[in-house]
Amino acid sequence: MLLFSCMAMVFAQNRVITGKVTDQKDGSPLPGVSVTVKGVAGLGTQTDINGSYKLGVPATAKVLAFNFLGYKLAEQSINGSIVDVQLTSDSKQLTEVVVVGYGTQKKANITGSISSVSAKEIEGTPTTSIEQAIQGKTAGVYIQSGNGKLGQGIQVRVRGSSSISAGSEPLYILDGMPITTDNLSSTDAPTNPLADINFNDIESVQILKDASAAAIYGARASNGVVVITTKKGKAGTPKVNFSASYGKSTPSRHREFLNAKQFVQIMERAGEGAAKQDFAAGAYDTLDDALADYKSYVEDNFTSLSAGTDDWKTGKINTNWERAAYQSAPQQQYDLNISGGNDKTTYYMGGQYLDQTGILIGNSFKRYSGRLNLDSKVDKNLSIGMNLSFANTINNRVSNDNAFSTPLQSVALSPITPLIDPRSGLISGTPPGESEDFPLYYNPLISKNNAFYQATVYRTIGNVYANWEIVKGLTFRSEFGIDQLNQAEDSYYGSATFRNTGTNNGFGQNTTTQVLNYNTNNYFSYKTIFGQDHSLDLTLGTTYQKSRTVGNDVQGQEFASDAYKKLTAAAVIVSGASYDSPYSFLAYFFRANYAYKGKYLFSGSIRRDGSSRFGVNNRYGFYPSGSVGWILTEEDFLKNNNLLSNLKVRASYGLTGNANIGNFSSLGLFSAANYNGVGGQRFSQIVNPNLKWETTAALDLAVDFGFFNNRLSGSFDYYKKNTRDLLLNVNLPGTLGISRQLQNLGKLSNKGFELELSSDNFVGKFKWSTSLNASYQKNLITDIKGQVITDNNINYVMAGQPIGIFYMPEYAGVDPANGDALYYKNAKGTDGKLDRTKTNDPTQAQNVVVGSPTPKYYGGITNTFGYNGIELAVTFQGAFGYKVYNNGGQYMSTSAGNGFDNQTIDQLKYWNKPGDITDIPEPRLFYGNGISTSSRYLSGASYVRCKTVTLGYTLPKAVVSKLRLQKIRVYASAYNLFLITKYKGWDPEVNSDELPSNVDLSNDFYSAPQPRTIIFGINIGL
Repeated sequence: MLLFSCMAMVFAQNRVITGKVTDQKDGSPLPGVSVTVKGVAGLGTQTDINGSYKLGVPATAKVLAFNFLGYKLAEQSINGSIVDVQLTSDSKQLTEVVVVGYGTQKKANITGSISSVSAKEIEGTPTTSIEQAIQGKTAGVYIQSGNGKLGQGIQVRVRGSSSISAGSEPLYILDGMPITTDNLSSTDAPTNPLADINFNDIESVQILKDASAAAIYGARASNGVVVITTKKGKAGTPKVNFSASYGKSTPSRHREFLNAKQFVQIMERAGEGAAKQDFAAGAYDTLDDALADYKSYVEDNFTSLSAGTDDWKTGKINTNWERAAYQSAPQQQYDLNISGGNDKTTYYMGGQYLDQTGILIGNSFKRYSGRLNLDSKVDKNLSIGMNLSFANTINNRVSNDNAFSTPLQSVALSPITPLIDPRSGLISGTPPGESEDFPLYYNPLISKNNAFYQATVYRTIGNVYANWEIVKGLTFRSEFGIDQLNQAEDSYYGSATFRNTGTNNGFGQNTTTQVLNYNTNNYFSYKTIFGQDHSLDLTLGTTYQKSRTVGNDVQGQEFASDAYKKLTAAAVIVSGASYDSPYSFLAYFFRANYAYKGKYLFSGSIRRDGSSRFGVNNRYGFYPSGSVGWILTEEDFLKNNNLLSNLKVRASYGLTGNANIGNFSSLGLFSAANYNGVGGQRFSQIVNPNLKWETTAALDLAVDFGFFNNRLSGSFDYYKKNTRDLLLNVNLPGTLGISRQLQNLGKLSNKGFELELSSDNFVGKFKWSTSLNASYQKNLITDIKGQVITDNNINYVMAGQPIGIFYMPEYAGVDPANGDALYYKNAKGTDGKLDRTKTNDPTQAQNVVVGSPTPKYYGGITNTFGYNGIELAVTFQGAFGYKVYNNGGQYMSTSAGNGFDNQTIDQLKYWNKPGDITDIPEPRLFYGNGISTSSRYLSGASYVRCKTVTLGYTLPKAVVSKLRLQKIRVYASAYNLFLITKYKGWDPEVNSDELPSNVDLSNDFYSAPQPRTIIFGINIGL
C-alpha cells in the first residue's frame, strides 16, 4: 500500500507533453528546436527530424519556451497534453547566419556592410526580375527601371556609379557562382539576363557594399556584389507548396495631348506666327499675302492628315493616339515546389510558369523554369550536393524608344488622323493607302499585325560541390558551376511596314548568341575556438572562370509574300556576321576573421586577380581589405543595460577593382574590310599594354544598434569611395585614323550616408512592424585631365561635377513684347561674374550646369500589419534631388514650332499677344521658337511611389487541417499603385533605351511608364 501511494504521488506531480514545432511561414517542421520549461532549470529536450518532441514536466509547469537559431523566441501556455507551436523567423537575431563570399558568417560577427533581403519580402511580387522585386528594400542600392517594357535592362547602382566608360553594374553570384548578366540585345535597347531567374526560388539576397564585405571578389567588386542563395530542402515530411495568381496591368500614368479642336487651333496660330516672321524678313510684300499662303498650306495639311476629308473642320475625328498605344495586359503565374528529406539527404524541386502581357501593344513575356537542389551526407565527414535550374523565356519585344515603330511614338500623330483610314478600311498608313504625308509618320500600330520581334532564351545554370571535413574544424570545399545561355532574336517586318523599314517586300533578321560561362572554386576553411576567449575563422582558396560568347547575325529582304517569314525565303541576304569573344579570370584569395571574447572583432582579406582583358604589363591586380568591430553591449558597463540591447561600431577600408570592359580592349586590332568586293583588313584599335584595372579605395564607418530587446534596431553607415585609373575612352588625334582609345585616366569619388531601421511597433495578437531605409549619395568627377566628354550634347562628364551632369543653355522664358523664346547669356566677364542678360539667340547662350541626373536621396519604407491570420504589407519607395530631360520635348512640347506633331496640353498656354506673361513661346510653324536644347525641357523628377500593397489572409489551422492541408493563404497585391511627383512626363524613374550608358542618364524620349499591376492569388501547402 505504501509503494502504491508513492507511485500515485509521482504520477500526480509529473505529466508528459507532446507536440510539433513548425515554421509559421510555410508550415514545415523544424528539427533541433530547443524546448524547455519556463522557470525550471535543466529540464528540456529538442525536436526530432519531423519537428516533434516529447517532454516530461512537473504538474506545476505552466509555460514552455521554444528557442531556435534564426527564429524569434516563442512561449506557449500548457493547456492539455499537446502543445503545438509555430515559430516566426527573425532577421534581426544576431545569431542569424549570413551568406558572404565563399562561406557564411554569424551576423553578430560581421564587420562589413551587408544588406539582406529575405524570401518573404519579395515572394509574390508581380515583376519579371529580381532587381524590381528588391527595389526600395535596401539602403545604398539605387534601382532604376528605365521604362515599362517587359524583360528590359534595369540599372542597379550600389553606392553610386564608380566608372565612366566601364560597366557600373554589380557582380551577381548565384549559389557561389558568378553568372552572366551582360546585355545580349542586338539593338540599342538592352535585355535583362536576370529575368531568366525565378526569384520565387530564392531564399535570400545579400548585397555586399563595402570593401570588407566585397574585396574577397577583388577585381570585380567596385560596383558591389549581389549574392543570391536559392532555397534548400529541410529534413522531415515532404512538403508541397502550390501558388497561383492572376491579374492585370494598366499604365501607371497617362499624359494629356491636344484633342482635335485644340490641335487645329494651335496649328492655325503657328501658321499665323510663321507668316508674320516671313513678312518681317521680307519674304512677302504684304502681311495679308503671307497669312493667306500659310492658311492655305496649313489647311491643305489638315485635309491630308484627315485622310483626304474635311472632317477636321467638324471635329468628327478625334483620335487619342496615346491610349491607342496601350493594350489589355493580363498576367498569370503558377509555382509548384516540393521539398523534404531525411538526416542524410534533402531536396528542393520547383517549377514556374509565368505569362505576362505588357501594357504596350505587341509586348509580352513568358517564362518556364525549373529547379532541383540536392544536398547529401555521404558520411559524417563528406557531403555533396548540386543546384540546377533551367529556364526558357520568350520575350516579344517592341522597338527602341527612338524609333517610329515603338508604340508610344504614336502620340506624335495628329488627333485629326483617323485610326482606320476610311478609304481602305485599314489602319491608317497601311499600304496602299499610305503616302509621304499620311499619316504624318509611320504608324506604329501597323507593326502589331505586320511585324514581330521575339527574343527566345534557353538557359541552364548549375553547380555541384563536395565538402570534406578533413579534421575537426578544417574543411575543403570544391565547386564547379556552369551557366549556359542560348539566345535567339528573330524578327520580321512585313511589306506593310515599308515606310518604317524602307524595304518593299519584307525585311527579316535572325541573331543568335551563345554564352558558355563556367567557374570553379576550391578553398579551405578552418574554424576554431581556443583559450575560451579566442575564435578564428580562416579561408584560403582559388577560383577560375572562363566565359565564351559566340554569335551570328543574318539579315535578308525581298520575300515572296508576308506568308514567308524565315530568312530562307529571302531573295536577298543583305548582311551576315559572326563573332567569337572569350575571356577568363584566375584569382587567389585569403580571409581571416578573429574575435576576442566575442566583442572585439577583426577581419582581413587579400585577393590577387588576373584577367585576360588587361595589358601584358598589368595582367594581375592586388586587392586587400581590413575591418574592425567592437560590440559595446558585451562590455560590463553596458551588459545589463535595459534600454540598449545591441551596440556595435565597425570600420573598414580596402581596395576593389572594376574589370567590366571589352574582352580585347588592350590589344592592337585589325578588322576585316571590303575593298570594292575584295577582302582586306584595316587597323581598328591601338595597342595599350599598360591597360589595367580601375581601383576603388573604400572607407566605411558604421554603428549597429538595438533597443528594447532589439524591438527597435538598425544601422547607420558613412562611406567614401575614391576611384582612380578610370577606364576611359579618350579622344585621339584624327590623323591616327582611330578616334578613341581605352586608357587609364582620371579619378572620381562617391560618398554618402545610409540608415536602416527596423521596429516591432506592436507585438502580440495585433502585430505591426516597420522597416525603413534612407540614403544620401554624392558622386563627383575629381580629375579627367581637362577633358569634357559627351555623347548626346545633354549629359556631360567634367571635373568637379557628377557623372552625366546636365550642361546646356539656361532657358529664360518668353519675351512678353514679341513672344520670342529667351536664354540667359551666362558669359563670364573679366570679373568672373556671369552675364545674366537675355538673348533670343540660343547660340549666344553659354552652356552651364543646370542639374544632376542622379538622385541625392532615395529610400523606402515598409509597414506590415497582422491580426488573426490577416496581414497587410505596404511599401513606399522614392528618390529625390534630381532632374529628367525630356528629349522628346523638341517635338511634343514646342508650341507647334517644329512641324505637325501633336502637342502636350500645356502648350496651349502659348504667348499670343504683347504683354502676355508665359513660359510657352509664340507658335511659329517650322521656326523652332524655343526648341533648342536648353533647360526648358528639364524638370525636377523627385517622386514617391506606392510600390507594393499586399493584403493576405491565412486560414486557421483548424480549418485547414480538416482539408488535410498545411496551409491556405489567399491574397491580393498591387504593384506601382500610385505615384506622387511634379514631373510632367509619363514616369520620373526613366532612362530612354535609345543609348543607355553610364553617362546618358535620366533622358525621357517617348519612354513608356511602368505598369500598375493588381493580382489575386492563392498559396496552398500540403
